[in-house]
Amino acid sequence: MILICIQNGLILNLEILKKMALHIETELGKLKNIIIKIGDLAENQVAEAVKVLLSEPVTEGKEVKKTENKIDKLDVKIDEICQSIFALHQPVASDLRFIMSAMQISNEIERIGDLAISIIKKSKNIKDKHDLIVKFSIADIAKQVESITIKTNECFLTRNESTIGEIFILNNRIKNECDEAIHNIINEMKSNSKTVVSGTNLVIVLKHLERISEHCTNIAEYVYFMINAKIIKHEKFGSTKFED
Repeated sequence: MILICIQNGLILNLEILKKMALHIETELGKLKNIIIKIGDLAENQVAEAVKVLLSEPVTEGKEVKKTENKIDKLDVKIDEICQSIFALHQPVASDLRFIMSAMQISNEIERIGDLAISIIKKSKNIKDKHDLIVKFSIADIAKQVESITIKTNECFLTRNESTIGEIFILNNRIKNECDEAIHNIINEMKSNSKTVVSGTNLVIVLKHLERISEHCTNIAEYVYFMINAKIIKHEKFGSTKFED
């Protein structure tokens, strides 16, 4: 009788463990899908920001605002799922790394969306920007920032280390080109007072583009942590590992 009770107890415990494992697997799947969705939304925001900056046809302002609201709501949802997993389960090391990274990645993505909105607002107020954009190759920088956001979403989806390396390298290039463009725009404003207003706004936009690139690189670092259980910083890590 005692043995039967013990066996029944073990069977019950196994069933509970199976249900718990299934539940955490489901929650982790939800978490991954939401991050992919929020990443896609932020990628679209950046694309819209680049279009506004370069005076290309854009989506209506209402749609951009709706996307911003969706990103904010999904960011809250990610926090709720992570808190629920921590409260109800004891995730294993790999799952724990994913959850910790997911919370950080969500914050980075939200900042990318916010910066994209700021670029849209600032770009709409820049008059006579076309000449400066052409003269200082700002379109090339903007397109590279658009590219790094795409690579960042790809990086999270595939967890491919070579893509992480590409992001680090591209971020360094964007930073250097932004610094050079800002330096040249400041010199232009010194020599031509008519460009001061437009030039100042473009400098702010370039700073926002550079920060988007930095946020993308931070996400790549978190993905690297998920894969390898190691924390790296792109400034110290460098790109030599990926340039063989």
